[in-house]
This record gives sequence, C-alpha cells and structure tokens, in this order.
Amino acid sequence: MNTAKSKGLTLCPKCHKLNTLVSEHQRCSRCHGMFYQRKRNSLQYTLAWNIAALIAFIPANLYPIMIVYQLGVGSDATILSGIGEFIDHGLYPIAVIIFTASIIVPLLKIIGLFVLVYKAHTGIRLKPDKHSKFYHVLEFLGPWSMLDVFVVALMVTVVELGFVTSVAAGPAINYFTITVIFTMFAANSFDPRLLWDKKAAIQETLLSEKTPGTLPEGKG
Repeated sequence: MNTAKSKGLTLCPKCHKLNTLVSEHQRCSRCHGMFYQRKRNSLQYTLAWNIAALIAFIPANLYPIMIVYQLGVGSDATILSGIGEFIDHGLYPIAVIIFTASIIVPLLKIIGLFVLVYKAHTGIRLKPDKHSKFYHVLEFLGPWSMLDVFVVALMVTVVELGFVTSVAAGPAINYFTITVIFTMFAANSFDPRLLWDKKAAIQETLLSEKTPGTLPEGKG
C-alpha cells in the first residue's frame, strides 16, 4: 500500500503543505510551524477521553436534568422521563429528536471510538476507507448532542412564571455537558491515518511471510 508515510512525506496539519520527512518532529517548510508526522499517543488519549465520557454519561442519565416547579412543588425529570412526557403529550417528533441527540448520538460516538481504537491497535478486519468515513461521521455528529443542553437552557429562560411555574436545570446537565465535551476531545485526539498505517503494516507482514526464505544449511 502506497502512502505518504511510505514515500517519506508528511503533511503539515496547519497549512496542509506536503513536506519531505526529516524527523518525527519537524518544522514545516511553508508556515514554519512545528508538527509531528502523526498525533502523539493518539490511541492512548482517545481511549482516556472516551472512558471519561462514558463514566460521565452514567450520572447524566440517572440524575434529573431539569426540575419543574409548579405552585412551589418541584418535580424532577431525567432525560428518559422527559422523553416519556413528550410521548404522553403526543409530541412524538420532539421525543424522537431528544432521544436521538441525548441517547443515541453520545452512545454511538463512544462505542464507535472504542471500535476505531481497537481496529487501529489490532488491525482485525480493518477496512481503512470505510472506518475513516465512519470516523468523520462520528466527528460531525458529536456537537449535535448539545441539543439537549440547549433545550434545557431555553426552557429555564422562557418558562419563568414565578411561583406558578418555573424550570431549573438539574445536576445531570453538568454531567451531560462533560460527556459531550469529552467525546469531542476523544474524536479530536484520534488520528485516522493510523488506520492506514496499520493496514500497510499488516500487508508488509503478509508479504514478508509469503516471500520464500533461505533453505536450511546442508540442503538443496
């Protein structure tokens, strides 16, 4: 497999100038910025951020994300219970949007990044073209999880009728925001070029195994 790395070339991440590889840490010939050929400790950082996001995702769904006060009596609402209330009131499109943005997208991104780290590390059933596209989809979907935070912030601002009815943000909003931010950090830490590097390494190994070796001494 022909790659820029195999040809002794490297791309500057700042100005996208293709440079001749001099060392792992070098200066770009156009913008003069220092850069590495690959993101340093990419898989380790991605895994660490992703695990932190998964840990924060648990209390984000267990704790109330907002508290609705009616006549001074507070009623807690988690993400799932809030979705259930939208369904009870027949607001199915809103329920689907909230469920997708608050549950499906974060879980898909966390699980997807775990899969990409595993593929880049082991190379098992690795398809760099498809997995690279999958990574870019995850990177695009990540910020949309903040939709739930936006909805809660909007309700806190708009639904303010004093003692009659008011809405306050619950403790889960902090954990959910942390989850979204950590998944964005995890996606940014992952270097999809490692998928192609692993594929190239696997092909080189297979090629070397197919190449006939020298005959044992005293034979042939």
